[in-house]
Amino acid sequence: MSHPIQLTTATFETEVLKSDLPVLVDLWAPWCGPCRLIAPLIDEIAAETSERFKITKLDIDAHPELASQFGVRSIPTLLFFKNGAVADQLVGAAPKKTILAKLEALSASGSAAGSPSPL
Repeated sequence: MSHPIQLTTATFETEVLKSDLPVLVDLWAPWCGPCRLIAPLIDEIAAETSERFKITKLDIDAHPELASQFGVRSIPTLLFFKNGAVADQLVGAAPKKTILAKLEALSASGSAAGSPSPL
């Protein structure tokens, strides 16, 4: 069973910005009730989608500079990265189906999107 990758400032670039897979970054803190509420959902998503997406967690108390870099003002915040850039975000607790839909949208927005179909 796959678990979310615990990010640090040192691993953020390699695990997120240089990832070949779309990445979900769960920005959380131990004292945050809504963060604890969605933690089991994030674990389930990591276990179910590990071949297609990279699921990660970042403790903003331990790494406040990254939260600041991405303008995070409220947690939980879920940042969805594709090709090293933020492609989408969710702020606050969200149902599993909403999180999965955002991940699927990243996968669907591949390089073929917007290209003309062959005749």
